[in-house]
Amino acid sequence: MQPNPFIGVVNHWLGGLASGSFYVPYRRVKKWSWEVYWLVGGFFSWIIAPWILGFILTHDLLAVLHEAPSSAIWWAYFWGAMWGLGGLTFGLTMRYLGMSLGMAVALSYCSAFGTIMPPLFEGTLLQKFSTTSGHYILFGIIVCLLGIFVTGMAGMSKDKEMSEEKKKEAIKEFNFWKGILVATFSGVMSASFAYGLAAAAPIAELSAKHGTTTVWTGLPKLCVVLLGGFTSNFIWCALLNIKNRTGYQYFTPTVRQDSPQRDKETIIETAVDAPSEEVVEHMPEAKKNAAERVPMLNNYLFSALAGVTWYMQFFFYTRGETYMGDYKFSSWTLHMASIIIFSSLWGIALREWRGSSSSTKTKLAFGLLTLILSTIIVGYGNYLGAQVPQ
Repeated sequence: MQPNPFIGVVNHWLGGLASGSFYVPYRRVKKWSWEVYWLVGGFFSWIIAPWILGFILTHDLLAVLHEAPSSAIWWAYFWGAMWGLGGLTFGLTMRYLGMSLGMAVALSYCSAFGTIMPPLFEGTLLQKFSTTSGHYILFGIIVCLLGIFVTGMAGMSKDKEMSEEKKKEAIKEFNFWKGILVATFSGVMSASFAYGLAAAAPIAELSAKHGTTTVWTGLPKLCVVLLGGFTSNFIWCALLNIKNRTGYQYFTPTVRQDSPQRDKETIIETAVDAPSEEVVEHMPEAKKNAAERVPMLNNYLFSALAGVTWYMQFFFYTRGETYMGDYKFSSWTLHMASIIIFSSLWGIALREWRGSSSSTKTKLAFGLLTLILSTIIVGYGNYLGAQVPQ
């Protein structure tokens, strides 16, 4: 298939829109603990959506996975599981650094490592960056990191404009060096998803040999990587169900006890999830009526909608990747930039920035424009690469 970076960038924007929006339906879930609605939504994200679309849009899915090298299956699954485990430390990042600084640091690591490590492991990094197109892509990655830094500064400015009471509530245990260490671990581990997709490349090649259209060859990879993610998330949610005695919530509309507060739990939240999740969770919410019964159908439907929306980010990611040609490793930078752009726009739409100073809003606008510019630069670098005769 002829590379077309413009279509690739558009697909990555759509993926970013899905990732930046997926948590919004969870706002309609009532009287379920975090581990219950996260696992229900995750079942649709990591099992139902990838396998159904894999069977519909690719050829011989089971045969492809059966024929794939065991090393490709293992490493794709392993890195998917590590991506899930990396999310356990993201909450500590924000506990020690605050939401804005913590997210900026972790997302920077995630963007940089997720982009650079796959070609580094393959031994092609210097080769990729030694060309004119590679220079543009490297510059685009740097611009993306600058955009993350500026949006983080805007968030920190917003935090400083809070009342003292809200500041203490937002950052209860500020510790810069602990926070940096945890953010480094969380950001690097959150990039494991990119490592898993790179490790699963032989699966995509086999799918193409079985007659799958090139644009859909990434879908079988997702079945394996997301199975790894499902494993770590399922184990952790099941442990929280046991600890908090919330397993009954899957089956009954009767509230037996108050669910533990989300900020009191160690949740799984990766750098990919956090922009959407934190924006939505910090929105003001109507007071809950303790006497209400649990709206079971409503909860399942909106959890399913959130889960499928989450999956669509990587549905479009794998589509976009196929259009990027030899420089498809830069897809991770495009994905992370798009996530931050659209989650920030949700924050504006949900009035997260209401009451902030004009200086803070200017920083946010400059950060978002910088991120948009980074996607254009990376896309142009891929365009130049596509013009080179193969």
